[in-house]
Amino acid sequence: MKMLFCFSLLIGLFFSACKKEEKRQIDNSYNPVLLPADFTNPTAMTHPYFLFEVGKTYIYEGQTAEGMERTEIARQTATKNIFGITCVVVNDKVFLAGKLIEDTFDWYAQDNAGNVWYFGEDVDNYNLDGSLKDHAGSWEAGVDGAKAGLVMPADPQKGKKYRQEYYFNEAEDQAEIIETGLSVTVPFGTFTNCIKTHDWTELEPDVNENKFYASGVGIIKSVNVTDNETHVLIEIK
Repeated sequence: MKMLFCFSLLIGLFFSACKKEEKRQIDNSYNPVLLPADFTNPTAMTHPYFLFEVGKTYIYEGQTAEGMERTEIARQTATKNIFGITCVVVNDKVFLAGKLIEDTFDWYAQDNAGNVWYFGEDVDNYNLDGSLKDHAGSWEAGVDGAKAGLVMPADPQKGKKYRQEYYFNEAEDQAEIIETGLSVTVPFGTFTNCIKTHDWTELEPDVNENKFYASGVGIIKSVNVTDNETHVLIEIK
């Protein structure tokens, strides 16, 4: 009976998910116009809340149900041209219990107004035995209908909502600035004048995060609202 009940439940969830999926439609109202003329110095990356300095590695750690997770983020000297806009390349490496599980190259550019845009990512996901799993999460603005997103607005004020990426049914992260002027302590130090965002995606309703950004540093903390799983900045080297 238990197995039959679970099987019936799974069938119900499957058809429910299908119906829900059928109702989802591409958001044609989202159509950012990004012109090279508006990005005269796109690799400067001077936004105080979104800094990845060349030559430095930002290290984050957090305990997960699967084990200790460590993320190392480092801006590369290489660049990538998208839409005639030169993007900086930032490498994210994620380790679980000491083993590499994700190796990603993200592409960002800052416009003349000070907004930081996210143009896509090239993702390699790995199994714990070291073999390549897949490239899930990869996307590039302008390819297959994918569109760039705003990863950090020039003037991050409370109540500001924005799409961080938009590749329908693949990458649809969104964020809202919910608090400003905060004081936040992480292993790397105590920071004032921090901002807090709420991040979510319609693709995974259970994935809701709060992220904290410190002026002059960038992201310093992220908290999964659902299970309180927390990752914090422990070192910049």
